[in-house]
Amino acid sequence: MEQANRWRADFPVLSETVHGKRLVYLDNAATSQVPTKVLERLKQHYETEHANIHRGIHYLSELSTGAVEDARKKVNDFLNGEASKCVIFTSGTTDSIHLVSASYRETLYPGQGIMVTELEHHSNYVPWQQACKLSGADFYVCPQKDGELDLDGMEQLLKEHEIALVAAAHVTNLTGTVNSIQEIVKLAHRYGAKVLIDGAQGILHEGIDVSEADCDYYCFSGHKMLAPTGIGVLYGKSEALETLQKVRYGGGMVDLVTQPLTTWASLPHCLEAGTPNISGIIGLGAAIDYIIEHDPLKMRAWERELLVYAEQELLKIEGLSVMGHPGRRSGALSMDIEGVHPFDLASMADKMGVALRSGNLCAQPALASLGYEKAIRLSPAFYNTKEEIDQCRKAFERIIPMLRKFAD
Repeated sequence: MEQANRWRADFPVLSETVHGKRLVYLDNAATSQVPTKVLERLKQHYETEHANIHRGIHYLSELSTGAVEDARKKVNDFLNGEASKCVIFTSGTTDSIHLVSASYRETLYPGQGIMVTELEHHSNYVPWQQACKLSGADFYVCPQKDGELDLDGMEQLLKEHEIALVAAAHVTNLTGTVNSIQEIVKLAHRYGAKVLIDGAQGILHEGIDVSEADCDYYCFSGHKMLAPTGIGVLYGKSEALETLQKVRYGGGMVDLVTQPLTTWASLPHCLEAGTPNISGIIGLGAAIDYIIEHDPLKMRAWERELLVYAEQELLKIEGLSVMGHPGRRSGALSMDIEGVHPFDLASMADKMGVALRSGNLCAQPALASLGYEKAIRLSPAFYNTKEEIDQCRKAFERIIPMLRKFAD
């Protein structure tokens, strides 16, 4: 607990008040907060080194270019990746997935297929659905049961169909299920399919060694791991990235342009058209520095303790049920409360200073597979405390009877 309070001191927003109440921020699955270290690095960048990159030989351009490439190396090291050239900067997880799915859309053909799972965020579902629709390929969905993927069902689909790629979440944003990435990868590779992992929820709460996981692509967003918004990463094995079709064109990604043809730059630049989010990249590097400096293993252990405590405390409320019962849960706890609409509960909780997420959570197929339409989600981070969980429970205990009475 003392450690959590020390971490909290690094996040200015956590001292804010909302509607006259101390902010209890429990919406970290949507976006994490940004520590002072990252804010200071962004300020330094804009004050001392702001310039475009890879396009000038002047001092500021070289400083800015160096900072971006230093951040690229930090990302690769953080992932234990193959090489810095395998780190492609994007605007976020969704953008990273689109970069790959748009390439596959160009090469998929009728008779081939893509497989996703029932537990995916829309961002790792709809792009593949549409790629299949536009290419004439087949779209398959691996089933789940009570928040766990049916890996036998996945293997059956892989056996029976020519599947080019399997797309799955590292950690699901609805149930917090920690999927067995290595098992998924082994299965897919056994049948000749590549694997893309949506790491948006997994990168901070679980971490990843991409070399050990052996996935072909791993995508994540900076804003879910203490960095600014608008920056993301597509990591890929060099062989997997080299096979991607070029689907975005512009400055920085070409080698030679003539009237009859254009040739492409080498990795990573051939997949990074135009001026990137330079400050976002630098902020991501600073966020990685912060995470490493403060021991991610300690952070994750505390988060797991908080999540167990939250489930234990909130289940004391009559009519409250938790969605899914995965063998391992991380980062998120989604709930249904009998006789209460999630939006009403979240709206009233906000008036008591508690920030939660409500709605379909961009996971309608996942909700439907579990028998729900909407949810309210609590998602703690390492800078949250058990006292904040208690405040959330007390808010629920005040609000829920009022809403039920009003509904009657």
